Amino acid sequence: MNLRLALPLLVLLAAACAQEPQRPEPRQPATGAGAGSLPRVEPRARLGNPPFYEVAGKRYVVLASAAGYVERGVASWYGPTFHGGRTATGETYDMNAMTGAHPTLPLPTWVQVTNLQNGRSVVVRLNDRGPFSSNRIIDLSRAAALQLDMIRGGTAMVEVRSLAGGSAPPAPDAAAAPVVTRFFAQAGAFADEENAHRLAERLRDAQVGEVAISGTGGDDRHLWRVRVGPVASISEFDALIERLRQAGVDSPRLVLD
Repeated sequence: MNLRLALPLLVLLAAACAQEPQRPEPRQPATGAGAGSLPRVEPRARLGNPPFYEVAGKRYVVLASAAGYVERGVASWYGPTFHGGRTATGETYDMNAMTGAHPTLPLPTWVQVTNLQNGRSVVVRLNDRGPFSSNRIIDLSRAAALQLDMIRGGTAMVEVRSLAGGSAPPAPDAAAAPVVTRFFAQAGAFADEENAHRLAERLRDAQVGEVAISGTGGDDRHLWRVRVGPVASISEFDALIERLRQAGVDSPRLVLD
């Protein structure tokens, strides 16, 4: 299991001067989002939403809105070690509730998380900050991780989609959710094709992996995307992301075949 750092409330109030956080003493868990909970409109939490904060020398800017947010990357989960502790919003963490942690989405936010490796999907309520380690985009409660079948592996390739505004998640459609086994890292997207070729050549010289350029977009906005891969496992993806960062690509993104 990938244990993530957890922000104490004082850090969230101080925003820009965060230190490595410590969990408070556990207490009796409160009722959280259960397996049958549906997204609903909630006010922005008083705690857990500073304009920005820093952890381990990295600055995280909290988004003004979750509307339209979609992200793909690696999910981890956290359980017994933090059970009964305090979340960034001041609520009690219950590993048996359908909740999660995100570094930049406003709290609380309801999101749909889909395991891209097996097609399973859950709805969770974000009420905590993290993860702050490696190439991870969301930390899930044990209950959510169990439904996504990622307990044993500890991590999974996922898509996180905001349900801002209290909208219901799309109805499940097994035929529309194929299991993805080939993943790529997108190193950049350019309106100028020459810029895409320059980055591709630099990455080939750095021997980060197999580099390809694809053109996508409509008539009014054509983008040339540079991607590297494919990889078939999370460990391979993590290694690829590290090679890209060493080659000067700061924010590579997970993309599908």
